[in-house]
Amino acid sequence: MHTLLLIDDDELMRRILRTRLEQSYEILDTPDPEEGIVLALQRKPDAILLDLMMPKYSGFEVCQTLSSMSFTQRIPILIVSGESADRYREFCKNIGAKEFIEKPIDFAELRRHLEEIIAGGEKVKRPEARVRFRTPLKLSGHDAKGLRMQFSAVTENVTAAGFLCVCPAEMLEGAVVDVHLATDGHRFVGQARVARTDSAGPRGQICDFLFLEPPVDWVLP
Repeated sequence: MHTLLLIDDDELMRRILRTRLEQSYEILDTPDPEEGIVLALQRKPDAILLDLMMPKYSGFEVCQTLSSMSFTQRIPILIVSGESADRYREFCKNIGAKEFIEKPIDFAELRRHLEEIIAGGEKVKRPEARVRFRTPLKLSGHDAKGLRMQFSAVTENVTAAGFLCVCPAEMLEGAVVDVHLATDGHRFVGQARVARTDSAGPRGQICDFLFLEPPVDWVLP
């Protein structure tokens, strides 16, 4: 069953949406825009239904934030609002929304849009999302000459299953390293192998690492 995330401060509207859609979708809902962003990152729903006028953060800000982050930018967002579609539809699409559904909701239209958008997304192979997140690491293993090495590195390019960083020594594809977070007492998070290398630059060789098993307490869920 596909998952929908509802972000709307109107409790009655969330209840109506849940009642009308829960037979076809697993429903997550929140009145809090900030919590909605967290749920989108953690649960990666198949689509998001988003209200526009909410306290503290507007739907415009939420839509723009989710559309700008690589980890969530492929999740389709449908604006469901009592505001004028003629006034806001084009602007919402420019900041990342797929559709604008005006209240009162035509549920036949909403279901059709959901089915088309989710089905269209499934036809595209989604690359693993990468997030720009500065993370200091400590790596240890063997270099291309078989010599034992240990070095500190900083990645600013992470996924749920790996990371990209510069290695000061030459590494071979397939080499395995122990990975520790350089904060929190150099906590061990798992072993990772070199999946790809690029030509060495002045600071060292760029390596793309993938964890052999799901990491423990990694920076992304």
